[in-house]
Amino acid sequence: MTEKASQPATGARRPCLIVNPRSGGGKAGRFRIAERARAFGAQVLLIDHSLTQDLATVARRAVDDGADLLGVAGGDGTQALVAEVAAASGLPFMVIPAGTHNHFAMDLGLDREDPSAALEALRDGVELRVDLGYAGERAFVNNVSFGAYAALVQDPAYREDKIGTMVRILPEFLARHQGPELVVRTGLLTVDRPDAVLVSNNPYQIDDPAGLDRRAQLDSGLLGVLTARAETPAETAARLRSGQMHGLTRLATPDDVVIHADPPVVPVGLDGEAVTLRTPVRCRISPRTLRVWVPRHRPGVAPTGWRPPGWAVVQRAASLVERSHGRHTD
Repeated sequence: MTEKASQPATGARRPCLIVNPRSGGGKAGRFRIAERARAFGAQVLLIDHSLTQDLATVARRAVDDGADLLGVAGGDGTQALVAEVAAASGLPFMVIPAGTHNHFAMDLGLDREDPSAALEALRDGVELRVDLGYAGERAFVNNVSFGAYAALVQDPAYREDKIGTMVRILPEFLARHQGPELVVRTGLLTVDRPDAVLVSNNPYQIDDPAGLDRRAQLDSGLLGVLTARAETPAETAARLRSGQMHGLTRLATPDDVVIHADPPVVPVGLDGEAVTLRTPVRCRISPRTLRVWVPRHRPGVAPTGWRPPGWAVVQRAASLVERSHGRHTD
């Protein structure tokens, strides 16, 4: 993200920070997020996992109690729930990257190695206007996935090892997909029976079928769409190793993207969280609807062509899949 659309972030007198102490293996505790937030004058609400708590309800209650800024320390799924309330209330939103991968924070240029540095936005920050995606009534800050991608999220091992789980089951699943048949429609385009669908809040910068790459901007007003079909595990692995996918359709569109399926509900991966949504699922973009406060000074955007550290792991593992199927491509 660049500073071209930013303005000074000032005026929050009753900021409220919702903290998920379990995210990122307890990252909020290790970096003393709650204590440091209170030192900045913020009210802190700790999520009690021994109770059944709806985060959106917690956030709305904070707004009703007078909060004039909502922040969240947690992963992307937690952030999306609170971001939806902030956008609906017209309040500024603050991201503390206390999850495991923190893709949204990465695209905002935040320091993921020191989550507490994001609190500096309360003292010396700028406000960015960014887009927010919706799948049905649920907001997403990164992406929503269907078919094979959603199956990855449903796998219990995915939360602990996203990359390893993806490499382990994606080639086989794409080739032998037995899930509901999907139809994707957007504008004049129809894609019949894709095995995997990924709809993102702004397009990814590089063709990346795994959704591991980053977005060049978060305020384009466009949804990114990736759909993929595969024939054999070896073919899928070969394409994955080279950063491509067989049967790939890729586009960016301001139009709604509607995913149809015969079942009344389908499994979906929403910002890495496993959920179910009623069909058809209408995905839309709400341009510049989220007011995000970030520190004025932050690491920023990585060089063009950068791939996340896990991408090399994906490619090496894909090579092993190819060999196991007797078809290695040099």
